[in-house]
Amino acid sequence: MIIWINGAFGAGKTATARELIDLIPNSTLYDPGLIGAGLRVMLPPKRLAEVSDYQDLPSWRRLVVDTAAALLAEVGGVLVVPMTLLRQEYRDEIFGGLASRRIPVRQVLLRPDESILRGRAAIGVEPGPPGGAAGEQWAYGRIEPYLAALEWITEDAHVIDTAGLDHRQTAHRIAEAVRTGEAGVCEIVQTPEPTTETLAAGVLLFDEEDRVLLVDPTYKPGWEFPGGVVEQGEAPARAGMREVAEELGIRLDRVPRLLVADWEPPRPPGYGGLRLLYDGGRLGGDEAARVLLPGAELRDWRFVTEQEAQRLLPPLRYERLRWALRARERGTALYLEAGVPY
Repeated sequence: MIIWINGAFGAGKTATARELIDLIPNSTLYDPGLIGAGLRVMLPPKRLAEVSDYQDLPSWRRLVVDTAAALLAEVGGVLVVPMTLLRQEYRDEIFGGLASRRIPVRQVLLRPDESILRGRAAIGVEPGPPGGAAGEQWAYGRIEPYLAALEWITEDAHVIDTAGLDHRQTAHRIAEAVRTGEAGVCEIVQTPEPTTETLAAGVLLFDEEDRVLLVDPTYKPGWEFPGGVVEQGEAPARAGMREVAEELGIRLDRVPRLLVADWEPPRPPGYGGLRLLYDGGRLGGDEAARVLLPGAELRDWRFVTEQEAQRLLPPLRYERLRWALRARERGTALYLEAGVPY
């Protein structure tokens, strides 16, 4: 199990975590910030200059999950993780990766008064940021993103008001919330990571303006098409229909037409495989109004233009969509390799 202590810079996460491991038997302190520090040393300066925070590095997010799994395999018990996560898609990617390894996460949010955070930012109470005036500016700059993120963080985090509490008292509150189950397991799910190439089927659904429907998964970065992995013995088109029903509550009354078959090459840690996109037709206004998302898997959906899709989809996924739209216009089907038609 993981107890993830979230909160703003200056909330006292690390000090509380140190107290907490004295209260929970067989627990280990795991600081993902050390991974960020290591990447700062190992990555080329050019790559580091492309991001404003090490959390923006896909390698950091992947290593956070892999290291947690390795530590639990080594020492077992409970990992106590003091780490601020203010980007919902990053939180979902990391917690989803842990869920795929069957590692439950209980998230706790330390919530002191804003005045306390600003006071601590002025003196720099946690290690990590630059010193002096630059450090103060760095800390202040993270208060507003924290306040903006509170709405989604508090949806599945156990909130502890730390006003009037020292770190030891806060740790006792966390330990008790974990013991009683008040700090529950985050319901972010992900299917087990593949161990070989996979066959996946996606279905494109359109509105009356020919905009395409995309969904925003909780368990991986970037938007996606409705669909998923084809199960053993399942016809791919039928798998797409099943996924649309499970993800959106929409039941298609006909088998969709194939638009694109795209072979995705393996890119570690992924294994690649064949990706199929089908034309699910247009949804009327009444049908679109009945869309019902499974909250643990999808956080949002929307109809978008091709130009808007380019901003939301990862590059390879967008190329797949682009050629699928061309195939739909021509009434044909296309074969692609890594998004390139042949």
